[in-house]
Amino acid sequence: MTDKIKVIITDDQKVVKIPTGIRMLVRRCCHAVLQLEGYKGSAEIGVTFIDDDGIKKVNKLYFGKDMGASVLTLPTDGVDVGTNVRYLGNVVISIEKAVQNSSVHGHSLQREVAYLTAHGMLELFGYSYEKNGRVEMREKEEWTLYQLGLPASSSYIAHKM
Repeated sequence: MTDKIKVIITDDQKVVKIPTGIRMLVRRCCHAVLQLEGYKGSAEIGVTFIDDDGIKKVNKLYFGKDMGASVLTLPTDGVDVGTNVRYLGNVVISIEKAVQNSSVHGHSLQREVAYLTAHGMLELFGYSYEKNGRVEMREKEEWTLYQLGLPASSSYIAHKM
């Protein structure tokens, strides 16, 4: 049986129209991180777009923080015994915050969504700025964006992984 990767994308907001191509970009980004991490086997990942109010509610409910965020991860890491599919978890992205961030940082919404997806995927694998250091995680994020054809800003140069 061939390994299968399933990325389930949900749009649970009505504030920002998700541009054409974003869903495919998110899927490609998830695959790139799985490749970077040397993941073998079948997996399922959820990616949910919500608005700023929604991500604030998720942050309070799951992490006890009464504040917004750009991206949150909800790891599950369960395995379906019958199909041997590993459920890695859900990456929750505030699309409102992604629009704001892309404007502030002077890059495309596509690059911002890919960055947030890569960041969330790495967190599902246990990475964090606190645990691994900002440089290591940023290099992995930028490597992923490079693989997707989304060049790094002039302020950051990714090294080959």
